[in-house]
Amino acid sequence: MAIDRRNVLLGGSAIAALATFGLLRPMASVEAAEGDFPFKLTDEEWKARLDPAAYDVLRHEGTERPFTSPLNDEKRAGTFLCAGCDQPLFASETKYDSGTGWPSFYTFIDGALGTSVDNTLFMQRTEVHCSNCGGHQGHVFEDGPQPTGLRYCINGVALKFAAA
Repeated sequence: MAIDRRNVLLGGSAIAALATFGLLRPMASVEAAEGDFPFKLTDEEWKARLDPAAYDVLRHEGTERPFTSPLNDEKRAGTFLCAGCDQPLFASETKYDSGTGWPSFYTFIDGALGTSVDNTLFMQRTEVHCSNCGGHQGHVFEDGPQPTGLRYCINGVALKFAAA
């Protein structure tokens, strides 16, 4: 491939776009997650406790690829726990197949989740986090089934499942 003005401009534009996308991802989430939560660990302790994918999601508000979590197909009775601190978050009977590729629930266990405003990706969404450790779980949307009409779209790596 010849190096000409067009290729330099296209390559530079691609690098600028990737850099911009990287800047859109919130980087202060570790600090926010270390707020006033009952369960606290240092960043090094979180890294030792969690596998890299769970660490990225729970501590840096990452997102796993859709349709990759084994919990999408989990249909047994039980409880979904925070992968960071083991706090119960969702009862299995509130899980449903939203078709989005992430475990989805129409409600959560009382007191288990907190919310914050997420303004990344040029839109405003409601982020949900574990009320015990502050770990990022996913987002809640108003397109779920009754009785709540809500869809808690949760990263599977942010959860553990405990069978009943």
